[in-house]
Amino acid sequence: MKNINAEALHWVQALAFIVLWIVFAFLSGDGRVSWHLLAELPHVVAGYAILALLFVKWGWRWKGFRGWLVPLPDLQGTWEGEIRSTWLDPAGNALPPIPASLTIRQSFSSIACVLRTAESESESTAAQLSEADGSGVIRLHYTYANRPQAGVRHRSEMHDGASVLTLKAGEPLTLTGSYWTSRKTTGDMAFRIVGSNTLRLAKPKKGTYDA
Repeated sequence: MKNINAEALHWVQALAFIVLWIVFAFLSGDGRVSWHLLAELPHVVAGYAILALLFVKWGWRWKGFRGWLVPLPDLQGTWEGEIRSTWLDPAGNALPPIPASLTIRQSFSSIACVLRTAESESESTAAQLSEADGSGVIRLHYTYANRPQAGVRHRSEMHDGASVLTLKAGEPLTLTGSYWTSRKTTGDMAFRIVGSNTLRLAKPKKGTYDA
């Protein structure tokens, strides 16, 4: 998914250069239109570079840019939810839902996920946001490596997997979707955002087994 609207960006860049040039011309004490204004070009370029850095670092999250300039949503934060595995035990019984927390860290150009349950932690190895054919449906795709706690590895081995979660607007935002693993297990996941601070991690309740 493109992280910026190229057409809108061209207009923003042109407007930024014009405004910066006017500002530096005013500060120089010579507001007349003349060749002397070319002397302000280095200042204009430097000012634009600073604005661009501020935008990439923080500005892209501003809701005023959402949609028309920055198409990608800001998903950074802590999400709480549950995992429902399709795995059945030898007696044919399904597992109860597994409480889980999902931490998403996102910058202008990257996104990473950490999923935690009471028994394991999964870190994304690759992740991206996509929009389905311009439909406005936003999906989070990521692959991950799962590392169970040492005490449960006799029944829950380390494995790799992948997940696709669909973003649903509302209060609060939700992510729902499915996953599959190298252990040949599959399941569904559902999360709701509980805070934008990724340092505040919800502690999942005790689950029976990891999916």
